[in-house]
Amino acid sequence: MPERSTSDTALWIASLIRTFPELCEELAPGRAAPLAPYVPAPHTPRDDELVRVERREALLLQQRHGLTAAGHGSAPIRLHVSDTIRDVTDGVVELEEAVCARLGIPRPRRAPVPERLRRLAGLLDEIEAQPVLARHVRDETRRMARRCARVLGDTEQVVRVSGRCPWCDSVSLRAFPDRRAVLCVNPACRCTAEDCGCHDDPAYRHLWPESEWATLAAESGCRTEELDSAMEGDPQ
Repeated sequence: MPERSTSDTALWIASLIRTFPELCEELAPGRAAPLAPYVPAPHTPRDDELVRVERREALLLQQRHGLTAAGHGSAPIRLHVSDTIRDVTDGVVELEEAVCARLGIPRPRRAPVPERLRRLAGLLDEIEAQPVLARHVRDETRRMARRCARVLGDTEQVVRVSGRCPWCDSVSLRAFPDRRAVLCVNPACRCTAEDCGCHDDPAYRHLWPESEWATLAAESGCRTEELDSAMEGDPQ
């Protein structure tokens, strides 16, 4: 189901664009100003091994001795936040470069992570034309978005929705206002689309973005007015 897969990926990208700058602010609490988003330095292929060695050494140094933010000794750097920033930054850079290579687009120029994510969002239609690539982009953006959310301690509000899931017929529909989406939270739910993530990813849940609420209401027995209210965080 190409449109649904594109919608899922767009939501994960939007989540990353929102949460990644918050990670940078969390890196050194107590600073007068938030840290600027990390932008990796330019490198050539022959520098890759040196970069990997330097990262391993830096990580060992952090684990053994800890770090403090320069000029602010009372604000220790949070290593789990630092690790997440590095993981997401590397992941987004590698993902964008892989997408451009697969689509035959010139290697992307250096840019902060949010800008790279916006560029990926702009390529979703082309990405969706290649199912294997589309699944990889969806899985990677979802993984990184979830890691950011865990580190930030985000607990997304959930509102129960009446009606039954069109796929599994259970009363398991829930509205997630932060994503403006409705999900089926039944882990046993499976649809008939062969390319849907529910067939090969235990963590995947069916998702209906706002553009599909009218269809969902007709098939599940809920009301579009109820969905609109749920997205405002009002339980029915």
